[in-house]
Amino acid sequence: MSQSAPERAPRRSTRRPTGERGNVRGEATRQLILVAAERLFAEHGISAVPLRDIGMEAGQRNHAAVQYHFGDRDALVKAIMEFRGAESEDDRAELVAGLMVGGEVPTIADVVGAFVRPLAIHIQPDNHYLAFLSLYITEEGGYEGLRPQGVHTGASVITLRALLARLAPDIPELILDERWWVTLTSAVHALARYQAAQQKRAQPAKMGILIDDLVVFLAAGLVAPIVEGDPRAVAASAGA
Repeated sequence: MSQSAPERAPRRSTRRPTGERGNVRGEATRQLILVAAERLFAEHGISAVPLRDIGMEAGQRNHAAVQYHFGDRDALVKAIMEFRGAESEDDRAELVAGLMVGGEVPTIADVVGAFVRPLAIHIQPDNHYLAFLSLYITEEGGYEGLRPQGVHTGASVITLRALLARLAPDIPELILDERWWVTLTSAVHALARYQAAQQKRAQPAKMGILIDDLVVFLAAGLVAPIVEGDPRAVAASAGA
């Protein structure tokens, strides 16, 4: 009896499943839209740029591409913040961990630096995040507009705020909270200006020196003398 030929193993296709290919293309399109939106928002203002123009800038023929991938303008803005903010958060989390477990007691300048320096990583060619974020703060009426988006309320920033309270016990909580938010937004505006000056080659000093000086300056403001008669200080004294 002759033996039958051995069965051949089924040939595996090297092509990706249709759904996987679609996901890869979709993610690439989202990335193109995010980068285009960040630049156009930074150059013209967040409320002034039509979503259709963003899609065209990202090379999309479908005029509704932005709405398809992000829904609306607010969702697109939040996606930009999450995309860029994650890059800073990785560095910041490492710095905060070092402050919490280090052998020396951290200073207020250490706390400020742990916020500012990871934000400064965006001072790079073709990165418009700082200019975008600076405009967003202005258009939304100040730093309060950042809170619902969760931009500066990551775990590491919350930890920095708690550490600051321990390092500056003489500053009433309400005053320290206000000064902290002013510190965060002032850092954004200053870094955006430094980047713009760098692009025009109009910097008064090297970038590293400017960032060091910004940290020292902001740290001093956090513990500046309290204005006489500030009701927030009076309220804190009454509640003590």
